[in-house]
Amino acid sequence: MLVTAYLAIVLLLALCAGLELAGRRLVPPQSTPAVANPVFRRFQSVFLRAYLLALWADWLQGPYLYKLYRHYSFLESQIAILYVCGLASCVLFAPFSAWLPQVLGRRQTCLLFCLSYCACCLTKLSRDYFVLIFGRILGGLSTSLLSTTFEAWYVHCHVEVHDFPKEWLPSTFTKAATWNHGLAVGAGLVANLLAEWLHLGPVAPFLLAVPCLVCCGWVVLTDWGKEEAGDSPKGDELKLPPGPPNGGVTRLSARSRFSRSCHDGLRCLLSDRRVMLLGGVQALFESVLYIFVFLWTPVLDPHGAPLGIVFSCLMAASMAGSLLYRVATSTHYRLQPGHVLCLAVLMAFFSLFMLTFSTTPGQPRPHESFLAFLLLELACGLYFPAVSFLQARVIPEGKRASVLAWFRLPLHLLACIGLLALHGEISGTGSGEEGTGTRHMFGGCAVMMLAALMAVVSLFTLGRNDTELRLETEGSRDEGEMY
Repeated sequence: MLVTAYLAIVLLLALCAGLELAGRRLVPPQSTPAVANPVFRRFQSVFLRAYLLALWADWLQGPYLYKLYRHYSFLESQIAILYVCGLASCVLFAPFSAWLPQVLGRRQTCLLFCLSYCACCLTKLSRDYFVLIFGRILGGLSTSLLSTTFEAWYVHCHVEVHDFPKEWLPSTFTKAATWNHGLAVGAGLVANLLAEWLHLGPVAPFLLAVPCLVCCGWVVLTDWGKEEAGDSPKGDELKLPPGPPNGGVTRLSARSRFSRSCHDGLRCLLSDRRVMLLGGVQALFESVLYIFVFLWTPVLDPHGAPLGIVFSCLMAASMAGSLLYRVATSTHYRLQPGHVLCLAVLMAFFSLFMLTFSTTPGQPRPHESFLAFLLLELACGLYFPAVSFLQARVIPEGKRASVLAWFRLPLHLLACIGLLALHGEISGTGSGEEGTGTRHMFGGCAVMMLAALMAVVSLFTLGRNDTELRLETEGSRDEGEMY
């Protein structure tokens, strides 16, 4: 597995470079006024410095989390409970991640993220099971805040403080997404360097994340504070004013806004069948990914795979899928996002079907499992931009955040149920990694992916003549239906 992993990372990075060059040739970057505006570029740089540090710290914790728990001699069934605690805390804290900025203020909530994630990383130094559970709960809170609060601060300052055009927003988020892929690949390499090449152990990447989070908090505290104080006398308008009377009114207002937002999101979800089907696809597909995050390490680690390099390979495969999406939907090939979404779900189903055979007890085939994992990550790279496009088309902008929050609820619940089922089977049979629990779980994931494929087909059968589900290009505006 050692040679296979190193060869795979070289080939995947070469593939990514080739797809990037092809994408630049087919979709040349367009010059916008935002690129030439020095004030905007400075503001964008201030945001990205903090946001990318936060993402880097998050990715550093990916490759060796399971390995760390095994290093502390916990059983797979105990590790499954730790993962469930993290997912359950994501479910519990997801509503609060939208409510906290309205109470504390956006910048203060970002500082809370840095503090909670630092504490989460430091708990990894303990071998006490309940301390590690507390760390997973903090990790769930931090993940919820990372996915919403940083972007909320940027959008607020972009529109309300600097009064930049909304059309410039994608410029920043596209750049952040591009850097995010590179950071994920680099994090695996650095984690492997620390844990295996320098023999510092699986806890080393978590300790490296702490100074990164401290630097992120410093940028948020200083540079972001200057953006608010220097450009707007109001600063972060959602910060609570002093004094009990005003404070009580503001808390009531924030609570009522949060309740109304949840109600509007649920009503939008239930009133539009397209939204409901899209939510079903997201819940099924992404819950499988959460289960995959738990399972890939115990499948490959017993065969001597360098986990950091394997993690970089998986992230490079995802990057290749994202670049392939850009090439496939260009005016040269004119594939619709609906076609790409179907292809992604079909590829994911096939990879999980492969895994039900490559993880047969007593006859493991790690190379085939590794190939199936790469195929699944390639499917992820195709899936996320396609589903994001469709969400933007079928979900109203003002209700999108609350609808997506409702999407995440069944997503995390399905993942928790899957991991609890795995925990029950392992603890009931005492089979551990040598038993059939892993294979059965991949079989269950394949069934869930098949259901997701049926939901995708139903969605586009329902919207056969729906122009909102099409990617309009100059050459394809007047062409026929998607299907």
